Amino acid sequence: MAVHKRWYDHDPLLLEVIEVLRNYQDELREQALVFIEKIESQVSKDALDSFYASISFPNGTRWYDKDPVLSKTVEILRIIPPDIQKKAAQNFLESLKRQGIDPTIISQADS
Repeated sequence: MAVHKRWYDHDPLLLEVIEVLRNYQDELREQALVFIEKIESQVSKDALDSFYASISFPNGTRWYDKDPVLSKTVEILRIIPPDIQKKAAQNFLESLKRQGIDPTIISQADS
């Protein structure tokens, strides 16, 4: 059985999304906002804000801790059930493709 260091290492799709977000934080911030808005429409903005306030690390050292939008996006992805994680990751990558952005090229750019 493989041991994974990070919560997203077990799924190549999640790993790709996280790497794309990490490498292109500024360019993909708008897509992250859309993702958050979709989740808010499902669970309520207040519930999401309350959750995020309880787990956020404003002085954290992770790459996404510096931007509240990216931080919230990654943390939401982390805590949602695996089947929804997969669907959210697929939707994110498909959204990039619809905009003419090839996420496979982006995620391989720093490899």
